[in-house]
Amino acid sequence: MKSGMTAKERFHAIMNFDSFDRLPILEWASWWDKTLERWRSEGLPERLDRYDLYRHFGMDVYYQDWIRPRGHSFPKPESHGAGFVKDAVSYESLKQFLYPENAVNADTWKKLAQEQKSGDCVVWFTLEGFFWFPRTLFGIEEHLYAFYDHPELMRRMNEDLAQFHLKTIDEICRYATPDFMTFAEDMSYNNGPMLSKELFDEFITPYYRMIVPKLKERGIRIIVDSDGDVSTPSSWFEEAGIEGILPLERQAGVDVSKLRNDHPNQLYIGAFDKMTMNKGEEAVRMEFERLLPTARQGGFLISCDHQTPPGVSLEQYESYLRIFREYAEKAS
Repeated sequence: MKSGMTAKERFHAIMNFDSFDRLPILEWASWWDKTLERWRSEGLPERLDRYDLYRHFGMDVYYQDWIRPRGHSFPKPESHGAGFVKDAVSYESLKQFLYPENAVNADTWKKLAQEQKSGDCVVWFTLEGFFWFPRTLFGIEEHLYAFYDHPELMRRMNEDLAQFHLKTIDEICRYATPDFMTFAEDMSYNNGPMLSKELFDEFITPYYRMIVPKLKERGIRIIVDSDGDVSTPSSWFEEAGIEGILPLERQAGVDVSKLRNDHPNQLYIGAFDKMTMNKGEEAVRMEFERLLPTARQGGFLISCDHQTPPGVSLEQYESYLRIFREYAEKAS
């Protein structure tokens, strides 16, 4: 066991399957607004942003920047899940709002670079993935038809997105080398992936393979963010060069110990069943006991398996963190 590691040293030791002083006390995602509204009514100080809250709760600080391929003037959908693109012509007309030149905020990354040098934080960024992004343009339902109805347009979108991502990575790395990144995909729900392996290999994998080498040559860890049951596509991501997965939702049946057995070198973030957080100390301890054997192997950062729900009181959350700290020490 090592002692007194910085947040950055701790992250890299765990992700390299090396010895570490403890697990990070981690929330990979920001809290739901409804959760924070409740906690403020129960005494949480006002006007604390996500990173202030990490410090308030005594957690490891993980800074995230989501680089969006849509400009500020991108139109809003008529309703949730609605799209904009019907054909190649409508896509071309929309491109004036896409792939902005100033997507990377230089001031933000200069500040993050200074924070990162201290070692007291971990820095990461998010890119929209090659399943996620076309869905935002076609709309949820039309996107699934588009694999068959508009295959060439789907490829054009993802080629354009890949070129945007390559420029983004170069721009970010002018200021700092992030510790890891995520591809936002949400490609699975409770019954598994929303497309076949054949469609994944044809429409998704080629574009990952354009981006992954550029990340790996800089030493940036590569994680995919896909909700739901990722047990089946975990091997697809691995074949495409993706190193890890989050958030491993327990309610969708994800078992991190089984994933580790099937994929010994894969990296994981999340997996703590958020539905236990308001069920009392014994339930919380049982959940940590379930995760502890895998965490001791390395390559796994325990965190809430999505955002902490508003059914959890501030007192319950502080109890969860107290127990988390205990198990964080036990894992090393």
